[in-house]
Amino acid sequence: MRLLLFGCTGFVGRELLPLLLQAGHQLTVVSRRLARGYDAERADGRLIWMQFDPASSSTWADAGLLDALNQADAVVNLAGEPIAEKRWTPTHRQLLETSRLETTSQLVKAIEACATPPKLLVNASAIGFYGSSLDKRFLESSTPGDDFLASLCERWEAAAEAVPSAVRQVTLRIGIVLAADGGALGKMLPVFRTGFGGPIGSGRQWMSWIHRTDLCALILRSLTDESWSGVINAVAPEPVSMTAFCKQLGRSLGRPSLLPVPAPVLQVLLGDGAKVVLEGQQVASERLDGLNFSFRYPDLASALAAATS
Repeated sequence: MRLLLFGCTGFVGRELLPLLLQAGHQLTVVSRRLARGYDAERADGRLIWMQFDPASSSTWADAGLLDALNQADAVVNLAGEPIAEKRWTPTHRQLLETSRLETTSQLVKAIEACATPPKLLVNASAIGFYGSSLDKRFLESSTPGDDFLASLCERWEAAAEAVPSAVRQVTLRIGIVLAADGGALGKMLPVFRTGFGGPIGSGRQWMSWIHRTDLCALILRSLTDESWSGVINAVAPEPVSMTAFCKQLGRSLGRPSLLPVPAPVLQVLLGDGAKVVLEGQQVASERLDGLNFSFRYPDLASALAAATS
């Protein structure tokens, strides 16, 4: 397939792009970053790199990008500024919204104008859609929460769902993605390896996670299996509490995990962004079993063993 990819040069893309290339797909990658890596693939045309900001309206006036969209069989849009890495100042909140909503709405408008639109749009969302809770269990059919992240995810999904009806559309509500070279686990590993790790906040909050390998497999399956459409929770079958997560991480590393990180410390560092770590949600998928998806890492022990080996 000819694939047009947005937001795929970061943490998830480091594993996704090689997987798609290995599967024989031809990739056009749109990124704000300068082209790097994939020298052989760029030389022989298997991967084309376009440096654009997809949230900017001027990007969508570029003839080369519009031509790539017209030729694409499918589009994968994972674009969005990281949620929990900075304080949520008014400026940063605006960036969180713009990077998701403008990219997606501009993309959908461009698809609507295509002479030969792609057959599929795979669009990211997040389990922040459901809000946070210590006792509720959320499925794809659950209603949205009422906080900033829930509102952002709801609007993000609505923008993607506005594609023409002839375009198959998959929305992946992604949980905490686990791999050693980034994300939440990447930040926790150096501390835990010294033996000073422990639960963040109360430890009671839920962590609904997915190993990056399984997330990439979900995206690949969305591209190739026409029975996949609509909202799918991209989470492993075993959500855990923060305390259980930290105990298992300590076990995987052969280190203690006894020293908690007080919530106020994280709030000083991240402000409102700390909510992502201090508050969680227990999320499962009622759809993946019916879609016959098999996780490579269905339980936390195997996922952390793979990520820390």
